[in-house]
Amino acid sequence: MKYALVTGGSRGIGRACCVKLAQLGYNILVNYKGNRAAAEETASLIEIHGVKTELLAFDVADKDSVREELGGWIDVNKGSLIEVLVNNAGIRQDTLLMSMTDEQWGSVLDTSLQGMYNVTKQVLNPMLLNRYGRIINMVSLSGLKGMPGQVNYSAAKAGMIGATKALAQEIAKRNITVNAIAPGFIKTDMTEELNGKELVNLIPMKRFGMAEEVAELVGFFASQQSSYITGQVVSINGGLYT
Repeated sequence: MKYALVTGGSRGIGRACCVKLAQLGYNILVNYKGNRAAAEETASLIEIHGVKTELLAFDVADKDSVREELGGWIDVNKGSLIEVLVNNAGIRQDTLLMSMTDEQWGSVLDTSLQGMYNVTKQVLNPMLLNRYGRIINMVSLSGLKGMPGQVNYSAAKAGMIGATKALAQEIAKRNITVNAIAPGFIKTDMTEELNGKELVNLIPMKRFGMAEEVAELVGFFASQQSSYITGQVVSINGGLYT
C-alpha cells in the first residue's frame, strides 16, 4: 500500500496536492491541525479517484504529537509505505520586525521549518530502507527574495530551502529526491486579505496563480519523470521576479 502524506492538506494548496496525488494512484494521508470539517471535505474529493484516504490530526510544530500520531500510524501500518511527503503546512504572522512578538516569530518558524524537520524525521528511515522516496517542500517567493513585513516567514522558508539542498545530497544515492516549490501569489484562504488589485500589477501574467497549478508541479516531482531532479527550487509565480 503506497501512500502520500500532505501536511496542511485540508485546504488551499494542500488540498489541491492531495487530489493530484490521488489522481496519480496514491492513497492519501491528509494531515490537519484543527479543522476536521475541511479535512473531511478534502477526503471526499480524494475518494472520487478510487483510492484510500486517512485523516491524521496533529500539529506539525509539536514533535510529541507528530511522533505519537504519525509515528504511531507508521508502526501500526507495517505493510504500508509513505513514498511521497509534501511538507506544505505553514502559517503567516505578518508584521514589521520592530513590532513582532516572540510568539509571532516562534510560531511561524516552528510550523514551517521545525514542522518540516519533525515530519520528515518520521518518514525518512522507511524511505531509506525502501530505497525510494519523494520529498517535496512547499517554500515561497518570500524565502527566495525576502518580503518586508515577513521577516519570520521569509526566514522560515529560506531555512527550508537550505534544508532541501542539504538533505537532497545526503540521500540521493538511496533514490530519494528532495525538491522545493516556491509559489508566488496563489489564490487561497491564506492570501484573501491581501490587496489583490494592487499586487496583480506586479505580476507579468496579471493574475494570481491557482492551487491546482501548484499541485501539477507537485505531481511531476512525485512521479518517475522527475527521477534525476533533486535539490532544486522551482518557482511558480507568473513571472514575478525582482
